[in-house]
Amino acid sequence: MISFESDYICGAHPKVLARLCETNLEALPGYGSDRYCEAAKEKIRQACGCPDAQVEFLVGGTQTNEIVITTLLRDWEGVVAAKTGHISVHEAGAVEYNGHKVLEVPETQGKIPAEVLRDYLEGFYADDNHEHMVFPGMVYISHPTEYGTLYTKAELTALSEVCRAYDIPLFLDGARLGYGLASLQTDLDLRDIAALTDVFYIGGTKVGALCGEAVVYPGAKRPAHFLTSIKKRGALLAKGRLLGVQFDALFTDGLYLEISRYAIRAAEELKEIIRESGLPFFLESPTNQQFVILTNEQLKKLSQEVAVSFWEAYDADHTVVRLATSWSTTGEDLASLRGILARL
Repeated sequence: MISFESDYICGAHPKVLARLCETNLEALPGYGSDRYCEAAKEKIRQACGCPDAQVEFLVGGTQTNEIVITTLLRDWEGVVAAKTGHISVHEAGAVEYNGHKVLEVPETQGKIPAEVLRDYLEGFYADDNHEHMVFPGMVYISHPTEYGTLYTKAELTALSEVCRAYDIPLFLDGARLGYGLASLQTDLDLRDIAALTDVFYIGGTKVGALCGEAVVYPGAKRPAHFLTSIKKRGALLAKGRLLGVQFDALFTDGLYLEISRYAIRAAEELKEIIRESGLPFFLESPTNQQFVILTNEQLKKLSQEVAVSFWEAYDADHTVVRLATSWSTTGEDLASLRGILARL
């Protein structure tokens, strides 16, 4: 059995794991106050071109989304997100659990067009009854999106301009940010993202770390007493060093982008294998996630040899599945997949 199920099917990239082992016996202070956390934060500030940015480390994506959103929103506010957004669909209502509604808007291949956001905000404030409604208090997007698609610089700029016109923060979920930055079809870099958003995070869990996400507030607008808010939610890691060491490794000698570029090269080969097999793509993704339409019979047969992710039912007889590459994808995995797909 080979696996293309996700980009976190294995542990940590060997260089990250080596740093954890090398530092294991050092006695360090807790709760992220150690020298590795500070070193990692400084390296991230430099990479973002934001010397005054505030950086915090959290363990996982759902936890990060919930904490960032709920600490920014006021009591009467909700968060605007695409109908297919991760917080809308695949986070078990974590945001709503804490009392803030997810305000869904239409999307295009996972992306919120600026004109859709503008129309939504204009419509909200034009409604004479809006004082009886949940106010849009921030906007959530992900890059890459749930469908592996990417915002262009023009699209992100337009969204940012709408948010700033309405004085609401723009939050970018970067759980797979590395694969967006390394894509052969992107015109955005980390500095662009820092300039155009109010808060974003750099995903580690899906890009080579055992766990961990680095939250960045480029304009030094982190909510007051953020550490206290993290602890209140049971999310403050006593051994914060585990996150700092990993991100220090990821942002040393360009490892984060090296890992991401490797996965993108593997994804390009994966796409060629899928094309050779004659299987149809659900959509074109320029990142490490690829979405393929299979007959239900093909899926049943494939699942005996290859682990893939169910994505959605296409119709009564077909299913959309996702295949993902990562640092742990090998040439042998791809060669085996080529032979298996040829037999479907």
